[in-house]
Amino acid sequence: MRQTLRECLVSIGFSLIEQTKMITAASELGRNTLRYGGGGEAHIEKVTDGGRRGVILSFIDQGPGIADVNLALTDGYTTGNGMGLGLGGARRLADDFELITAPGQGTTVRIAKWKLF
Repeated sequence: MRQTLRECLVSIGFSLIEQTKMITAASELGRNTLRYGGGGEAHIEKVTDGGRRGVILSFIDQGPGIADVNLALTDGYTTGNGMGLGLGGARRLADDFELITAPGQGTTVRIAKWKLF
């Protein structure tokens, strides 16, 4: 997925720094999908919205969900042995961040990066 994402970002004209931010965020969210959600799906979508082009990434799992979203977004919080930077870090690295979750319902995280044209 990382190479496909990089190619998509390059085709839109994102800088190396912007590419690195999104690839880092995608890696963190993908790891969370596997580790905490038991696996799932990841989707890359190139989009145009008014005067901007961008990429939307979606990570979807059918895992246990997140009981306390605010706590999960707190840097340093982890239910595993990671550093606890995944969700909060991804939110900071992306332009848009959406988290849909409920205990027993799984989790969907969508992030977007936009470029004006």
